[in-house]
Amino acid sequence: MFTFRDNTTLHRAVRTFWDAEKTVAAYCHGVAALVDCTPADGVPLVAGRTVTGFSDTEEDYGDRAAGVRIMPWRAEGALRERGANYISAGLFKHFAVRDGRLVTGQQQYSGRKVAQAVIAAVGA
Repeated sequence: MFTFRDNTTLHRAVRTFWDAEKTVAAYCHGVAALVDCTPADGVPLVAGRTVTGFSDTEEDYGDRAAGVRIMPWRAEGALRERGANYISAGLFKHFAVRDGRLVTGQQQYSGRKVAQAVIAAVGA
């Protein structure tokens, strides 16, 4: 999360996949790579799409447990700012969302659901 948002090399890789009409997937704090990614059409990748990722509720839980604010910014708010329809299933629930070729998962417990959604997206 700390390096994904501003990583132009990563954005270029995601944009290359997206512009080639391939499935793009990320989960937990990995959705940070999608926040500022803009495909060839110039519209943020997440704009108008339903997505998930590590939620503010989960961030709050972690912050309380650690006694400090852990993350420098939060994925949920950043995704919403880019026009995404952010949804979550609740605190540490297994959850993934597929919006066309874009697959996102809520947090570390969502890997299996993300994999299943990717398989469905690629038609395997």
